[in-house]
Amino acid sequence: MPTRLNPYLSFSGEAKQAMEFYKQVLGGSLALNTYGDSGAGAPPGYADKIMHGMLETPSGFTLMGSDTPPGMEHTPGNNFAVSLSGDDAAELRGYWEKLSDGSTVSVPLDKQMWGDVFGMCTDKFGITWMVNITEQR
Repeated sequence: MPTRLNPYLSFSGEAKQAMEFYKQVLGGSLALNTYGDSGAGAPPGYADKIMHGMLETPSGFTLMGSDTPPGMEHTPGNNFAVSLSGDDAAELRGYWEKLSDGSTVSVPLDKQMWGDVFGMCTDKFGITWMVNITEQR
């Protein structure tokens, strides 16, 4: 899979409704995974909340989103990030090293419960970045 860059939106419990709305607006294919689907045990009250959603449109747009997990603050207006994802580990680790230099790392780049390597940081300019390296399965 080639490396892709796309917006990632955060919601305070309405990710499913929002992503379904964007599908109605933009068309395409929508995949939604809940915290309960993860198999790792959902936090209390989160079994039906969206852990990850991805809309891929016929125009080539990709929009991702999720409900803000417990312990993380949801701030409307600042509820987005830029996501870099793919399976080229060397390329994506290189981006991570540069983006995280001088940043605030909220999730260290490491293997996650869904099986991929993921990290999240807010760079020195206040932009939140997510890097997800798809592991070969």
